Amino acid sequence: MSLADASDLTTHSHADDHGAEITGAGWVYTIVALLVVLWGTSIALFGIPGLYIPAVGAVPVIFLALVLISRG
Repeated sequence: MSLADASDLTTHSHADDHGAEITGAGWVYTIVALLVVLWGTSIALFGIPGLYIPAVGAVPVIFLALVLISRG
């Protein structure tokens, strides 16, 4: 078999997947990617304050999450 051999190509087209749903992990990855893009935009617009102000603002949320996790 060589690189030019087309025998192992599939004929399945992703055009058939119009009704495909996003799984739970897909939503998590989408939200994380959106947050990273928004943070990058903040850095591009505001420079160094755009880098650390969102991180400082996230501290209470993360602290609350840690408290909730530790309480079980």
